[in-house]
Amino acid sequence: MDRQGRVATFDFASLPIAVPFQRSLAALFAAKCSAGGGWDSVVTSDSAWWMIRPFAYFLGEQPGAPQDIDGLTAALWNTWRLSLEPRTNGANKHSAVAGLLQQDPRLPQPVREAMARRFAWSAGGERAYLPEEFRTIRTSVRRTFRSALLRIRENTATLEQWRAGAVTPGGERWLLGEALDVLARTGDVPQKPLKSGGMRALYRYRAALGGTGAVHTWKRLFLSRTEAAALGVLFVAEFGLNAATVSGLPVPVPALVPGSGGQAGLIYRLALEKRRRSGRGRFESRNIADTGADSAGRLLTEALEATAPARTALEEGGSLVDRILVWHETTPHHGQNYPGTVRTGPFGFGVEDRAAKDWARSVGLPGSPMRRMRRTVNVLHRRENGQNSQDTHDRVYVMPEPQAQQAAIPVIAEGALDAWRAAHRTVLLARLTEVHEEGEQETATTGCANYTRSPFTPVGPSCAASFLLCTACPNARVTPAHHPRLTYLHQALAGLRAVVEEAVWESGWADAHARLEDLRARLGPAVWAAARTGVTAEDRAVIDQLLNGDYDL
Repeated sequence: MDRQGRVATFDFASLPIAVPFQRSLAALFAAKCSAGGGWDSVVTSDSAWWMIRPFAYFLGEQPGAPQDIDGLTAALWNTWRLSLEPRTNGANKHSAVAGLLQQDPRLPQPVREAMARRFAWSAGGERAYLPEEFRTIRTSVRRTFRSALLRIRENTATLEQWRAGAVTPGGERWLLGEALDVLARTGDVPQKPLKSGGMRALYRYRAALGGTGAVHTWKRLFLSRTEAAALGVLFVAEFGLNAATVSGLPVPVPALVPGSGGQAGLIYRLALEKRRRSGRGRFESRNIADTGADSAGRLLTEALEATAPARTALEEGGSLVDRILVWHETTPHHGQNYPGTVRTGPFGFGVEDRAAKDWARSVGLPGSPMRRMRRTVNVLHRRENGQNSQDTHDRVYVMPEPQAQQAAIPVIAEGALDAWRAAHRTVLLARLTEVHEEGEQETATTGCANYTRSPFTPVGPSCAASFLLCTACPNARVTPAHHPRLTYLHQALAGLRAVVEEAVWESGWADAHARLEDLRARLGPAVWAAARTGVTAEDRAVIDQLLNGDYDL
């Protein structure tokens, strides 16, 4: 039994393995299903059971199958691992069985090492929705929920008027108010039993209600199963949560922001639980503000309004329900047709997978949009991990997603271009020559073969760029006669680093220093050392004036 009161039975004696192995698996499974074990909800434990069963059947087919966990071998585990398809389902089975068996101290160390090897797999064909698909689904689901909200809002207003005595007794409007009052307290309008075993609204209320169908009776105050599923899809589209978290969302307590006035200042604290995670990271909270019609908080305000009558009816019957998503159905099934669900009379809770599929089919979608919607929101809209680690978010959700890959192309290209530009700035572009060329003019640092066509300033009678850029110019020429002066410049720039702020040095002097580092590497230690000994007083004076901004050619 889990915390929601749901019960499930798992028969390990039915597995085709030795009895000691059955008992060991059952004990480990029971521990995982206990509070905080990670599989402590009926839905999660049932999923785990169907991942463990294939492993047991695999063992039962092996000659000389181990009698218990301590008899398992690395070779047998590797055979099982290779039998799994390299897809999400195979990875989940591998992870579930390994995580279960590793809890037993008798598991041999070679098997643990084999389990630790990465399971190579592909996330399969599930992809995020395209922008137009996302907009279409969001519009459809908003339309479904909006229609239900307006219906419930209108009938709630009628009920409040009737209870306030603002409706004249005796007429159809008064009868409607009386029927709504019974509906709000019991979950059904006044009914009478039929010979077939069913129930039907009392005759005296039928004209006021407009009929005996669900839309004329209980739907006046309550969401249907598919309408609640549509609201769940809206939560996923807004917050990027998974279906299990949405199903278990508790009613948030709103707080008013001082001075904001009314609903526009409501702040909700949304409590989230990642049920399959134990320990740190299992619980999370988000503050959601209702700041207007398009805000995420307004969705919470409207969701609470649409589901409040259902919670009130449950409270009238003695059931306190701390869930946002509460819905009604015509015939209570007590969960037998929907495994893992909980019912209280005609009311159900959360988002059922079948209901999400039913809603999707009603708007022309092939299946439940919950998973793909969550991927779309977290990868392309929120662009951050939602209730999973950053590694899982990047590896499982972002990297396989074609739209994320396409969006990354210009970013990667720009980054590569920036890196190329940065590298280009720090590489010596001046040409190394042995002798002075004809027509070459001297600068403060090098010679220049074309003083009127600088790559740094417009074409004109002379170059106006800093002399520190000469080493980055293809027009520059460096002969052995320039080596001493450049070694002194290199030394002076290094000395500046010790007396100015790092940010100032990086922005003003670092590139020039890096180019001289490149020159030193090209000339070699011996040539560089010899050049340093040849520095003259004139070289020092020119460089000092250059760095002080006093040099005038």
